[in-house]
Amino acid sequence: MIVYTEDGSPTILSSHYGEHYHSIHGARAESEHIFIRCGLLHRLGAWERTEELHLFEVGFGTGLNTLLTLREQQTSHLKLRYSTIEKYPLGEDVYNHLHFSVDLPEEDTLLQALHRAPWGEDKVLQAGFTLHKYSDDLTAFVFPPDIDLIYFDAFSPDTQPDLWSEDVFARLAASCRPGAVLVTYCAKGEVRRRLARAGFRMERLAGPPGKREILRGTYCPLV
Repeated sequence: MIVYTEDGSPTILSSHYGEHYHSIHGARAESEHIFIRCGLLHRLGAWERTEELHLFEVGFGTGLNTLLTLREQQTSHLKLRYSTIEKYPLGEDVYNHLHFSVDLPEEDTLLQALHRAPWGEDKVLQAGFTLHKYSDDLTAFVFPPDIDLIYFDAFSPDTQPDLWSEDVFARLAASCRPGAVLVTYCAKGEVRRRLARAGFRMERLAGPPGKREILRGTYCPLV
């Protein structure tokens, strides 16, 4: 069911998990703050623009994070490989009615192209932006190598505890390059400690409207 949030952008209430895909205090505001400003733009601060950046997203969901990243890539001249995993993709009857108003030309057409892109293979959405969607279970997933940035946007640990396990974080870290950055809306202490044990140097950051804190980690493997 589509629900409109406080900034006017939509989210979806999952009938399966009983949780919203995005914050009811502002779906677009949440994604822009956590995944774009604290994630992508932070990572680009120390990035050589001639090199392809590999971004991995846990939870493709509505496609909002991908759409916002696509917007930034259009203006940054960045080469970006965007890999994302989603076990329960949205149906066409749902994503055709999503309108996020992210100031992107032909936004609705691009959002539909993201959802309609084939699963399990590379799809070039525009020059410098390659999308690869995995329809799989994260608990048994073999992560692709050389990840530089992670959007960890699964449903909450209370709802999907297996996705926030020490095993998942350890396997994810093993596929990261040194200096890779992970951002997530979840600020739970146990999640922070598990990520730290996996090799991420963790920090708490101010959250978006309606949320006090979020987490960001930088992968620093032991030598």
